[in-house]
Amino acid sequence: MTGPVLVVQHEDDCPPAWFGTWMTEAGATLDVRKPYAGQPLPDDLTGHSGLLVLGGAMNAIDEVVTPWLGQTKALVREAAAGEVALLGICLGHQVVADALGGTVEVNANGRQRGLLAVGWNAQVGEDPLVGTRPAQAAHWNGDVVTVAPAGAVVLANAPGGEIQALRFGSVAWGLQSHPEVDEQILASWAVDEPPSTAAEQRELEEFLAQVAAARASLAESWRPVATAFARLCRG
Repeated sequence: MTGPVLVVQHEDDCPPAWFGTWMTEAGATLDVRKPYAGQPLPDDLTGHSGLLVLGGAMNAIDEVVTPWLGQTKALVREAAAGEVALLGICLGHQVVADALGGTVEVNANGRQRGLLAVGWNAQVGEDPLVGTRPAQAAHWNGDVVTVAPAGAVVLANAPGGEIQALRFGSVAWGLQSHPEVDEQILASWAVDEPPSTAAEQRELEEFLAQVAAARASLAESWRPVATAFARLCRG
């Protein structure tokens, strides 16, 4: 299939960032839609070669507060049914899971915020998207997918046991982490979600420093994933 990749962006400070750069470098064209800013989503995926659903601070199942989620989920179901390449990142991962029949809930272990190891399991094999198995990724979320949709395959779990990666079909995935952002974007999120205690401030500063120190290795390990998704979108 030819055509641009449809990118659903939910907030100004949650752009495609690294993934957008890497996918463009791999030959993909991005059609970034910002429904929160009044940009409509298409009625269907006609003319698009893939669907990338990004992160955001909102709840993945609250379609009253975030009304465009209903249309996003319709596009997710269309992509999954038509085997159009599909990737959800963080909130996007939860949106995809909910759209396909999974369950999204507040993480019983509390908020995930840190540079965490990715616990790939044997199911990942030579997966066409994440078969290179990046070792770590930045996480910042309060909700997680607690029950995967029927037929989905869990590819990785966080140290606390939370689902980190799912394969929903032959060309559909979700990543709970934020492999697309660097420490500068993460720091901007702290403006909207500032630490409430000195301990949280220290934890945040340590997290940002760790991501900054790992910047090169994160880019090296996740660039192949973005490149692989761009290629999958081209079919």
